[in-house]
Amino acid sequence: MIQDIMPGTEELLAKGQTTAYVGIDPTADSLHVGHLVSVMMMKHFQLAGHKPIFIIGGATGMIGDPSGKSQERNLLTEETIRANMAGIKAQLSRFIDFNSDAPNAAVMLNNYDWMKEFSFLDFIRDVGKHITVNYMMAKDSVKRRLNGECSDGMSFTEFTYQLVQGYDFLHLRKHHGCMLQMGGSDQWGNITTGTELIRRKEGMEAYGLTWPLMTKSDGKKFGKTESGNIWLDPRRTSPYKFYQFWLNTTDDDAARYVKIFTLLPSARIDALIAEHAEAPHLRKLQKTLAKEITCLIHGEAAYNAALEASQILFGNATSDSLRRIDEETFLSVFEGVPQFEIATADLKAGISIVDFLADKTAIMASKGEARRALKSNAVSINKEKVGGEEAVIGESHLVNGKYILAQSGKKNYFLVIVK
Repeated sequence: MIQDIMPGTEELLAKGQTTAYVGIDPTADSLHVGHLVSVMMMKHFQLAGHKPIFIIGGATGMIGDPSGKSQERNLLTEETIRANMAGIKAQLSRFIDFNSDAPNAAVMLNNYDWMKEFSFLDFIRDVGKHITVNYMMAKDSVKRRLNGECSDGMSFTEFTYQLVQGYDFLHLRKHHGCMLQMGGSDQWGNITTGTELIRRKEGMEAYGLTWPLMTKSDGKKFGKTESGNIWLDPRRTSPYKFYQFWLNTTDDDAARYVKIFTLLPSARIDALIAEHAEAPHLRKLQKTLAKEITCLIHGEAAYNAALEASQILFGNATSDSLRRIDEETFLSVFEGVPQFEIATADLKAGISIVDFLADKTAIMASKGEARRALKSNAVSINKEKVGGEEAVIGESHLVNGKYILAQSGKKNYFLVIVK
């Protein structure tokens, strides 16, 4: 989990409790899986007895960080940032201790609180004079922008970002005894600017550590799907979809992710990887990864619900298990399957199974095809086999009050919505 580490950092951590911070971009009221490396680093850090500080970039969120990006970010209002901060802290509190009286309980701060009273003249006098333009120009993130990665060039606002972040570290060093800043490898330039500012202005020691940026084994961006980010907020990404994201990782990615995103001991991880290599078709590595991280983020009850929902498509689920899952999970499971609509009035009167398959919907191309499928026992309604042509579909078949799940063969699903 470590990419770059400043000399002396390991010795610092070995001495006793150390305070370290990471910054979180407050562009949404939820974290997504792209944030999880920093969160897991802080989890390990706290478990080892050290004190985490999470800095919500209220001030820096109003500026935009050029590190690893070719364009400026959208700027946020203070009200939006405060709301996002509350949402993020609620999520982190599930697995980071903020509320106990332990000496290493975590703290969350907003850098806007100490930057808002800072006048421009005060900043360039007290901070700007300690870091040269030559030093700032040498940073990779600045070089990339100035060398034409973005046709619009780089604004002065973005250019000064590393000074603003550097001042955060200085403020935390002086007022919170924070000795270490951690972040993704794209933050190395900003982190070292902070340590240099602290050294030049205050003559104090400070340290930095980065982790590798996460990518998938195929080179694509980690944490992104066709439908967008995988969020930690269950309202944005259901626990079922969250579970499926980890379950569907490749063997190579799962072997890497299980080391980073779980708290399993090294010996257990090594044994899992060895077991998986002997029987990869059982996907034991992916199942363990998905279970551990879903339980960590959403809790065991949500994991059990996601597991039961998964069995609907891939296991021997029953009509009862279909009815037990909530509507959001139900729709997540069957996202993308063909859908048909029928009227509530039709259902009240009852519809013969043949008419249901071939007339009221187009699940079957004709009544003849429907009869043949029924004769060969290939039709299921709500995961239960339909015995023959005499079956009638009625209101008792409704799942969540408005859905009927039809199935032809083992893998062909159809969702009928009753309106």
